Amino acid sequence: MTSGYGGGSGVGVKGVFIGAGCNRIVNNVSWGACDFVAFGAQNAVAIFNPKTAQISTTLPGHKAAVNCTQWLPSNKFSFKAKHLDRHYLLSGDAAGAIILWEYSVLEGKWRNVQQVPQLHKKGVTCITGIMVSQTEAVFASTSSDSTVHLWEVVFPSTSGGDCNLLHLDSLCVGVKPMVALSLSELPGSAGYLVLAMGGLDNKIHLYCGERRGKFVRGCELKGHTDWIRSLDFSLPVCTTGEANNVLLVSSSQDRGIRIWKMDLRDSLDSNQSAYRKEKISLASYIEGPVLVAGTNSYQVSLESLLIGHEDWVYSVEWQPPSTASPEGIAYCQPQSILSASMDKTMMIWKPEKTSGIWMNVVTVGELSHCALGFYGGHWSPNGDSILAHGYGGSFHLWKNVGTDFENWQPQKVPSGHFAAITDIAWGRYGQYLLSVSHDQTTRIFAPWQNEASLGDEESWHEISRPQVHGHDINCVAIIQGKGNHRFVSGADEKVARVFEAPLSFLKTLGHAISQKSSFTEDIQVGVQILGANMSALGLSQKPIYVHAEQQTPDRNLNDNLDTFEAIPDAVPVVFTEPPIEDQLAWHTLWPESHKLYGHGNELFALCSDHDGTLVASSCKAQSAAVAEIWLWQVGSWKAVGRLQSHSLTVTQMEFSHDDKFLLAVSRDRQFSVFSIDKTGTDETSYQLVSKQEAHKRIIWACSWNPYGYEFATGSRDKTVKIWTVGKDSSVKQLTTLPQFNSSVTALSWVGLDCKSNDGLLAVGMENGLIELWSLSVKRSEDGVAADAVAAALVVRLDPLMCHVSSVNRLAWRNRRNEDSSSSIQLASCGVDQCVRVFEVNVN
Repeated sequence: MTSGYGGGSGVGVKGVFIGAGCNRIVNNVSWGACDFVAFGAQNAVAIFNPKTAQISTTLPGHKAAVNCTQWLPSNKFSFKAKHLDRHYLLSGDAAGAIILWEYSVLEGKWRNVQQVPQLHKKGVTCITGIMVSQTEAVFASTSSDSTVHLWEVVFPSTSGGDCNLLHLDSLCVGVKPMVALSLSELPGSAGYLVLAMGGLDNKIHLYCGERRGKFVRGCELKGHTDWIRSLDFSLPVCTTGEANNVLLVSSSQDRGIRIWKMDLRDSLDSNQSAYRKEKISLASYIEGPVLVAGTNSYQVSLESLLIGHEDWVYSVEWQPPSTASPEGIAYCQPQSILSASMDKTMMIWKPEKTSGIWMNVVTVGELSHCALGFYGGHWSPNGDSILAHGYGGSFHLWKNVGTDFENWQPQKVPSGHFAAITDIAWGRYGQYLLSVSHDQTTRIFAPWQNEASLGDEESWHEISRPQVHGHDINCVAIIQGKGNHRFVSGADEKVARVFEAPLSFLKTLGHAISQKSSFTEDIQVGVQILGANMSALGLSQKPIYVHAEQQTPDRNLNDNLDTFEAIPDAVPVVFTEPPIEDQLAWHTLWPESHKLYGHGNELFALCSDHDGTLVASSCKAQSAAVAEIWLWQVGSWKAVGRLQSHSLTVTQMEFSHDDKFLLAVSRDRQFSVFSIDKTGTDETSYQLVSKQEAHKRIIWACSWNPYGYEFATGSRDKTVKIWTVGKDSSVKQLTTLPQFNSSVTALSWVGLDCKSNDGLLAVGMENGLIELWSLSVKRSEDGVAADAVAAALVVRLDPLMCHVSSVNRLAWRNRRNEDSSSSIQLASCGVDQCVRVFEVNVN
């Protein structure tokens, strides 16, 4: 992961973990010859290593959602790329921009080489490219604006050099856009390329041209009865010692896959007509049009029609060739095709040895009812693994672990949210990180200690998905104090929901943190709930009790087949290794224990006090009556307070370190400080002690000093102000940090030294960047003087480490009193679908 240092203060920051889901769009994923996978995560290009199942970095640069990626060289040319020092990546976005990136293998660093001159007027939907030499590539892009552009790129001979881009041609394809492209060199015609394109007119169009010349329309291939969704050329196939034909595979929304053969016409002349008659069989082709390229012509024919999928087939891909010589020049093109469909399966197709008929030889897929199909499937460069990305922003990886026969087994992959992440919270002692999102899920990420033996660093994974909801989730608060793990979440509904950890999660967490016994608690005793089941409409999650585990009622299989209730029961499992997507999506739910009714609009913010006795909530509001803050008593879950102060939505709340004050900031540009007095077991008294208009624009964020009554507020006016609550409960401003370059959207203050009252303030901004400021507050008996705060920028995190869109929340990892390490961890989340964890070394 990337490291960033700054400020000259000796504070270093290292990226520890990135969790992100894949944009839900076809052509979004590409597996390169370098054995890295690239995908779009909102406006970022994310890179992950399939061997470690970790996202290594995200690349900032796009101003719109990333639609497609393409490696140069791709996995198809991995046999030529074993000794390359640099690999290149193309990414296209929804605004029509294409960026070329360079990855240095030796340095492990990324560089934004250049943005391709923007010719597309609408979003780029597909990019395809081939290597024509070790330093030259040709690529084509298509867009919803019904144009296809072809480019030649010459890569530099030294690292850091400029790439030379040459625009070869622009093709207008009519009113129906093309959505699938594939490029290939033509066998027997040196310097000639063929471009296949397919789209909304149900036809495949073939264009051919010289490498630096214009491309001319060759012919059309008809047969599909719905949109063409994917095309892929094989490398030229050697049949009689020299390459004389090339195969094209196409897939469509008509659920069919077609294999087309382009044979050099010379091999089809009259002298060989007798030979041809001998070869006629079930797999013989149907003659189609002729493609002319220069002095050569190619007979195009339908080689095979593959029927097996039950829904749209979104992608087809030839298995990458394997090296047939030590020099890596000769290759062998396997007769093997991978297809991925919305029917939740991927299939591998191969011709049967005796008859030559193409058969489905392997089928893998997600059989859970919650999966909604695959948008694409990809081979690993060496052909032993296959990767799918699905409707839920998820990855699914299978590896062939068999020796004598094929045995495809699921493998670990990165996971994360596929929409904006709105809030995060650490577990009580920092064992895990909880996040909520507009993708309507709540997820738990944790370091899995059992894997630490593979290296010095912790390996982070998603270990549970406690809530799968029917509304976008806006906020979350983990309830502090003793007892079982609990959290409250608020979504685009008027009710807050309380969840309690089931026994299966507690035992899984025990496996994850087994090396850190100081974190484990004896809280499994008395927990009678094993897991939870999803309700019919996806709102409430019903408990599965331990004693009911063996009492499976006999069900009539015909019951409820035509009702919403016809969904399978979850099977809560204790995981001894990080779970995969199919397990996470259905078997790791937490039961809902309470609903908190009271707000008049959708929930917007939540917080819990440090004792675990109170929860505060706010909702979206346009009036003072609706903008009340509700206080809920943990345990009885009664409403014990309705705090009135603001006239618009309260955007964030936080209790002071001793829970004596509650701070709230609002869209009305004001902050409020309430005194909270928990006098009795069932009584809570509160009083508004201060209210000020603090900023010129919306206040998005606030955070208390963990060692005192100072707090920070951050606003859309690009400022952060530091305030203090005096002994008479009056609030005065101490200082204003220098103006930032972007709106301040998130703040989190951590204490470093209680005696000297030193701390770090993390500042997150709308542009995705994060800064760390040191704050030192000097107190006297009279309180804090206005000039008693020393503030200095210590680290401005490298943009490669930061978010590419607005930071929604920052949170420092909770540390136990006995933890005296010099490093602390900071978590962040943002609109770019990413959860990030940083390690901050404060030596």
